[in-house]
Amino acid sequence: MKPTEPQAPLSGNAAAELEQVLHHDIPLTREMGIRVIDWQNHRLRLHLPLAPNVNHKSTLFGGSLYCGAVLAGWGWLHLRLREAGIDDGHIVIQDGQISYPLPVRADAIAVCDAPDVAQWDRFITTYQRRGRARLELPTRIHAQDSDEPAVKFTGQFVLHR
Repeated sequence: MKPTEPQAPLSGNAAAELEQVLHHDIPLTREMGIRVIDWQNHRLRLHLPLAPNVNHKSTLFGGSLYCGAVLAGWGWLHLRLREAGIDDGHIVIQDGQISYPLPVRADAIAVCDAPDVAQWDRFITTYQRRGRARLELPTRIHAQDSDEPAVKFTGQFVLHR
């Protein structure tokens, strides 16, 4: 079977299932008020509320923004692996680069889009052969009422058995 072909379909409520996983396995996400907005066409969107993540400048705290960016990538990979029928691995963040071009003064949306198909296929093939693979995922965060990126993040995620 080709790496890009889904092997085990997700239920119709993948977003709710991911939110439950995040809140159970990473309890900080519950305290941050993170919600999964949707998972459509291999795009994951998370909601980060301002109130529990506010800093002394009445903007979203940089650490919360970093967490949101990492979680968008982690969640994307978690869901995409489930679609591919791969459930024997552990996802970890190995490295991350972030920039904060704009302050976020309201609730925010973290977005992770799919990498190109060739990159995904290499990742899956490497994991199937070696039991370990790396995937670079870019994420971005913007204020809920804007599409202009306030945070740009690139994370190196590792899947290992």
